[in-house]
Amino acid sequence: MNPLQDRTAVVTGGAQGIGEAVVDVLLAAGAAVAVLDRDETALDRATARHAAHTDRMLPLAVDITDEAGVVAATAAVAERFGPPTLLVNNAGINAYFDPATMTTEEWDRVFAVDLKGAWLVAKQLIPAMRERGTGAIVNVASLHARLTSAGYFPYAAAKSGLVGLTRSLALELAPHGVRVNAVSPGWTRTALVRDYFAAQPDPAAAEGQVVDVHPMRRLCEPHDIAEVVAFLLGPGARGITGADIPVDGGLGARFAG
Repeated sequence: MNPLQDRTAVVTGGAQGIGEAVVDVLLAAGAAVAVLDRDETALDRATARHAAHTDRMLPLAVDITDEAGVVAATAAVAERFGPPTLLVNNAGINAYFDPATMTTEEWDRVFAVDLKGAWLVAKQLIPAMRERGTGAIVNVASLHARLTSAGYFPYAAAKSGLVGLTRSLALELAPHGVRVNAVSPGWTRTALVRDYFAAQPDPAAAEGQVVDVHPMRRLCEPHDIAEVVAFLLGPGARGITGADIPVDGGLGARFAG
């Protein structure tokens, strides 16, 4: 079955990590997919991996914090596939700042990527969704939106804002048949997480310690997140909007004491 046949999706940060897995799943579901990413090398790799789907995949190098670039990219998608009615705001950056020494420029950069960029892309796609009376947006937030740790400032604030943006957009767009939801991954086995473990004095022990606090005794894989994203975009989720779905192996349900 191809539940997203004849639909066009835009995936930001789609050339690696969770975004790459989302692109995999959406292509398998029959969608045409525009992959937006600022990393041109990663885009080249993604294009090579999906050589069999060049008729349904459009790689675009764009920085989602650049409004002019976003306008040009989304126009290119509409020209190639028609106006997109599916959006996955996945692009984001981590943040590890001290609140007293972080500069205003660093603060602005974190929020530009993790929050403002999601709005800039949605802003370009919403008019066509409203006109067609259909559409779905999924924002990739984080478990940090409601449970965080020291040393991640101000990541939790940015991701909390993304969940708030999700709720606001859901209410604004519901009368037009457009649904907006968020997914909040926990520890996910991406290249960033693998690099984090590799940088520890005892990588195996560090990974084991993290795995042990998960009720499911495993980390999520990128495709675990991608499958939930695809579900929220598809017809099976027609009754869901304004929700934030944790995909964290149960970590967010665990009492820390």
